[in-house]
Amino acid sequence: MIERKIEYAHEGTVLEGLLCHDGKAAGPRPAVLIAHAWAGRSGFEDEKARALAALGYVGFAIDLYGKGVLGSGPEENMALMSPLLDNRARLQSRLEAALAALRAQPEVATERVAAIGYCFGGLCVLDLARTGADVRGVASFHGLLGKPGNTDDVPVKASVLVLHGHDDPMVPVADVVALETELTATCADWQIHTYGKTLHSFTNPEANDPGFGVQYSARADQRSWATLLHFLAERLA
Repeated sequence: MIERKIEYAHEGTVLEGLLCHDGKAAGPRPAVLIAHAWAGRSGFEDEKARALAALGYVGFAIDLYGKGVLGSGPEENMALMSPLLDNRARLQSRLEAALAALRAQPEVATERVAAIGYCFGGLCVLDLARTGADVRGVASFHGLLGKPGNTDDVPVKASVLVLHGHDDPMVPVADVVALETELTATCADWQIHTYGKTLHSFTNPEANDPGFGVQYSARADQRSWATLLHFLAERLA
């Protein structure tokens, strides 16, 4: 496995992502951008980059908060996330900077790029699609789904995959239906997979607070990962 940290910048903020690939391919190969949950880029996202690299992709765990910035709990995490949630145009611009940094790497086949994200990162990759970004596909794991309000007339080019827990208290059924309506209006290629008896953060083994609405589900984790791999094989072929 070959790994290296990549610095890039947005509006004066220095950001640092982790790029991983298996080192076997002689030329550029498909790449997957990974957007982090509300705490910031952590070992969880870095491991996803390594797992995708082991499958032959370039994995790039991006940073949306700043080099070395990582929340230590719900209060800090919310303080880091809220300014970007409150300014979705700025969030979208920062995502575009991360995408440009990925495409600038020599290992990357620039026309074969997808993006995935977890929780806050799930919202991020949906926003990337909503801006009309030229990516093959985006996949949101237990992501927030609310519209940003600045992309209503923008056609969605990317195929969209949403992996959602039906009992997620942070994303009520009405939000899922609203997203279906939104994506249909853009003529997007979309699919939503909903897992029964499943809460928020179902892919994170450390999530174990049902009272807060978060709980790991091994079954939903395995099913959603298998669905992602099928999606990537289709979209990045």
